[in-house]
Amino acid sequence: MTAMMQPQIILLKEGTDTSQGKAQLVSNINACMAVADVVRTTLGPRGMDKLIHDEKGNTTISNDGATIMKLLDIVHPAAKILVDIAKSQDSEVGDGTTTVVLLAGEFLKEAKPFIEDGVHPQNLIRSFRTAAYLAIEKVKELASSIEGKSLEEKKRLLANCAATTLSSKLIGGEKEFFATMVVDAVLAIGSDDRLNMIGIKKYFADRDIFCAGRVAEEDLQRVAAATGGTVQTSVNNIIDEVLGSCELFEERQVGNERFNIFSGCPPGQTATIVLRGGADQFIEEAERSLHDAIMIVRRAMKNSTVVAGGGAIDMEISRYLRQHARTIPGKSQLFINSYAKALEVIPRQLCDNAGFDATDVLNKLRQKHALQTGEGALYGVDINTGGIADNYANFVWEPAVVKINAINAATEAACLVLSVDETVKNPKSESAQGDAAAMGGRGRGGAAFRGRGGRGMRRR
Repeated sequence: MTAMMQPQIILLKEGTDTSQGKAQLVSNINACMAVADVVRTTLGPRGMDKLIHDEKGNTTISNDGATIMKLLDIVHPAAKILVDIAKSQDSEVGDGTTTVVLLAGEFLKEAKPFIEDGVHPQNLIRSFRTAAYLAIEKVKELASSIEGKSLEEKKRLLANCAATTLSSKLIGGEKEFFATMVVDAVLAIGSDDRLNMIGIKKYFADRDIFCAGRVAEEDLQRVAAATGGTVQTSVNNIIDEVLGSCELFEERQVGNERFNIFSGCPPGQTATIVLRGGADQFIEEAERSLHDAIMIVRRAMKNSTVVAGGGAIDMEISRYLRQHARTIPGKSQLFINSYAKALEVIPRQLCDNAGFDATDVLNKLRQKHALQTGEGALYGVDINTGGIADNYANFVWEPAVVKINAINAATEAACLVLSVDETVKNPKSESAQGDAAAMGGRGRGGAAFRGRGGRGMRRR
C-alpha cells in the first residue's frame, strides 16, 4: 500500500512533448522521404527546375539540390539531416547533391517496412554500413584512371566529365562550349587554387593613370594575387617590393558594361569567367552550374578516376550487392538486398524525369548487367532514345569520388535517422526562457540602478 502511495517521479518540465518508439522513428522516416520527393524531379538532363519565392520577395529558379534544400528552410529536426548532407556534398565535390538526398531518402524508404515489422534499427544500421563499404569498394574496382594521358587526351576526358555535369543544368544546351571553357580555366589555375566567376565593372582612366572607385575587397585581392602586388592603404612608401606587373592592361566594352582585363600576369594563377544573360535568375543559375562543373573537373584532376554515369554504376553495384546478399545467412540478407534495391532509384528517376517507361528500361538494364561476360557493367540509361547504352563509350562520365562521397554520406544520414528513437521538444519552456531573458535584461538594469541608490550608498 505504501509503494502505491509514492509520488510520481517527474524528470522534465511541465509542457514538455516527448515522442518515442516505433511511431517516432516512422515519423522521422516519413519526413525525410517528403524532403527527397521535393528534389526528386530535378535529377538528370531532363530534370525540372524549381521556382522558390522567399519571404523577402526574392525569386530563385534552380535544379541544384543544395540550393533548393538551403532555400526550403526546413524545420523538421530529422529532415534537416538531408539538408546537411546536401551542403556537405556540394562543398566536398560540388556535384551529386540531388543524388545524395535521393539515396538517403530511398534507403529510409526501404528500411521503413522492417521498422514497422519490429526489426531492431541497429540490425539495419549494421547491414547498411556493410553494404556501403562493399559498394564503395566496387566503385573503386570499376573506376578507370585518366593518369598517364597526354595533355590533349586529358583535356578531352575532363571536358566529358564537365559536359556530363552540365547536361542536367540550365545551360545544358551549350554544354560542350562551357565544358571546354571550364577545363581551360581550371588547367590555367591548377586544381588547388580558387577560380572566381566575377567581373570587375565600371572603371575609368585619365592621363595614363588608371583609377577605380569602390572596388570590392575580393576584387582587390584577386588583382593583387594576379599581378604579384600588395594592397596598400596609402600612397606613402610605395616601393618596388609592393608593386605588381602585367604584360597588358586594357578596357573592353562588353554589352553595356566595361571590363578591365589584366593579361600576361606573372603568377598566372587566376582566371575570370564573365557571365551575361537576359535575367538575373538565369545568370545566377548559370553561375551555380559552372561552379558544379569547375568542382567536378578539379576533383577529377585530383583523384583521376572516373566511372560510367547515367545510372550505369548504380545498377552494377546493385547487381553486385544482390549476389553478395545470397551468400549471407539470416536477416542481413534481406537488409542488404533492400539496400541494393534502393540504389536503383537513380536510373529509375532518370527515366521518370525524361518521360520513359522506367520499368521497361530497368528490366533491360538488369538483364544486361546480369551477363557473366562483364560487358554490361558500363550500360546505363540512354537519355536520348529511352533505351540503354554503353555510357562509358558515349562519354557519360562522372568522377568516382562523386559516387563514393554520395553513397557514404547518404548511408550515414540514413543510419543516423534510424538510430534516433526519441524526440524531446519543449516549446513552452523555450518561450518562457526567452521571455525571462528579456525581462531579466530589464530587471537587471532596474536592480542595478536601485542597488546604487540603496546598498551602494549610505542613506542620509
